[in-house]
Amino acid sequence: MTGNDLPICRTCGLQYGAPRADCPICLDERQYVGWEGQQWTTLSELSAGGHRGRIDEEGPGVFGVGAVPSVGVGQRALLIRSPSGNVLWDCFGYLDDELVAEIEKLGGVSAVAVSHPHFYGVMTEWGRRFDAPVYVHAADRDWVARPDPLIRYWTGDTQQIASGLTLINAGTHFAGGTVLHWSDDPEGRGALFSGDIFMVVMDRRWVSFMYSVPNFIPERPRTIRRALSVIEPFAFERIYGAFWGRVVTTDGAGAVRRSAERYLRFALDDGA
Repeated sequence: MTGNDLPICRTCGLQYGAPRADCPICLDERQYVGWEGQQWTTLSELSAGGHRGRIDEEGPGVFGVGAVPSVGVGQRALLIRSPSGNVLWDCFGYLDDELVAEIEKLGGVSAVAVSHPHFYGVMTEWGRRFDAPVYVHAADRDWVARPDPLIRYWTGDTQQIASGLTLINAGTHFAGGTVLHWSDDPEGRGALFSGDIFMVVMDRRWVSFMYSVPNFIPERPRTIRRALSVIEPFAFERIYGAFWGRVVTTDGAGAVRRSAERYLRFALDDGA
């Protein structure tokens, strides 16, 4: 069975290495099984049904990459055009030959790095098509649905994957919840790629921290405090969230601190 014919969960967009009856990601309390029950698709079926890739600039040196119509929860990936090699940050549940060709025009992909299991999508297929390593924090290893030698499981709090590009295990949302710091972005002010580990909200001066986004389960205060401690050494002005247009454009580090203070103030309010 080729990658184009492997099963993809229609609800979360995760591709599995073999047919199965259920999707463990959707059975977990942080996600959900679609209201019409477990349903599957494939890359071939999505392409035949009219899905296509979408590429749009999201910031200096950063292109959003997604699918139209969207797949799964609707996130887009981000192509970071770094002098040390392009990095695809996060993934989604689509890829076709036309999208590969458009990415190649932008310099291809030297590495793939993902924030957490909800955004694994078809990451193994992306790694194979571009012969690129796929970085996943080892704490989330059991959630990988299509294992492959290209997947590199890293441990600890940080992992440099290229010059100026550092993965940070913030640990919110999932134990391996990861953000990516770009120290030498084109503006020279630093940028953070957060997926929904630090979730850029509708008021794009702020972020939030959720254990489950669709089920509205708040993250634990101790987990947020640890995330603040590991992110504190890194300077950044921009924060790129998980969805189109969700970008904090200035004072990103301050936005994270203020947002955590506000969150903890409400979470720990005893009514006094």
